[in-house]
Amino acid sequence: MVSKRIDERDTIFARMAYREGTLQYEDYYERNPEKKEEDDRLRAMPGMCSPGTGTYNEVAAPFVEAGFSLLGNMRSLAEGEVAPDRIEMTPEKSAKKIKAFIEYLGGKGGMALMKKEFYYSHRGRHPENYGEEVDDNHAYAIAYTVEMEREMINRAPNFEEVIAVTKGYMDAAVIGLWIAAYIRGLGYDARAHVDGNYTVCAPLVAREAGLGDLGRHGLLVTEAEGSRVRLGVVTTNLPMEPDERVYTGIQEFCEDCGVCAENCPGKAIPKGRKVDRWQTDQEKCYEIWKKVGTDCGICLSSCPLSQEVYTHYRGKLKNQDARKKFLEESKSLYGRRNYIKKRLDIMK
Repeated sequence: MVSKRIDERDTIFARMAYREGTLQYEDYYERNPEKKEEDDRLRAMPGMCSPGTGTYNEVAAPFVEAGFSLLGNMRSLAEGEVAPDRIEMTPEKSAKKIKAFIEYLGGKGGMALMKKEFYYSHRGRHPENYGEEVDDNHAYAIAYTVEMEREMINRAPNFEEVIAVTKGYMDAAVIGLWIAAYIRGLGYDARAHVDGNYTVCAPLVAREAGLGDLGRHGLLVTEAEGSRVRLGVVTTNLPMEPDERVYTGIQEFCEDCGVCAENCPGKAIPKGRKVDRWQTDQEKCYEIWKKVGTDCGICLSSCPLSQEVYTHYRGKLKNQDARKKFLEESKSLYGRRNYIKKRLDIMK
């Protein structure tokens, strides 16, 4: 059965960009009047990295804002002209070559056959393409992860965390734009999907490409870094040998764990058993972002799979006894979560 496609217009990031009096605002709330009052309330709160939020730092905030501004300027590079002369490669060779380049650039890649449900149904993030139907028809996808530094993430929700996340998005953007341009240079069409400019749901593609599984918090969890990763995707018509979706035991671990839900300050992460997939409450999550002034990240830092102790259990979570022992050891070492209170020198 084909899953229902996600409409980007319904995502919290798209909705928060709609301003009263614009065509986007009028159209969206005419079709979704039940969301207007709550969305107006959230928009009226201070923004991320803004004065009035719990973690505001007048020196560090412009650094984060500069990173996202740079990411915004990169959007135009996601697509481009395709070289007229095509270089032929076998699917096996193209997959191997691109994985090697991604690894050199600091990421870990996997290949997948695209499915229609991986694409958004409509665009919604930017005025210039609001409401456009997504009709991308690339047959293949390259998904990849970049690691975020543990010591920074474990200071969530302070500014160290959002700096690490911004850097993760930047690293993912550079890899995606470079790989997409490389493929176009080979004579094949390719599009990079990076922060603020996706037409795909990246976690679904990454799971299909064998990079990990979806955790209770709705994010991709890998066997190497746990939740401490950012994602990127490149879609293309370059034939590539796909990787197999892997069974890791991560979802069974998340069923038993629930630490991210216990630590979530907004109570946005479900505590019950999984039905199809766990769904985080977007509005509750985003309200915490508005209050603390960063993208929170407590779910990333509280995930036992993000911590050093997981090193000894990698590849073993398929075993129920190993999952139980790991969870017990993690709670013994970190309690509720591994929170580092000491601020870094760059924040002083």
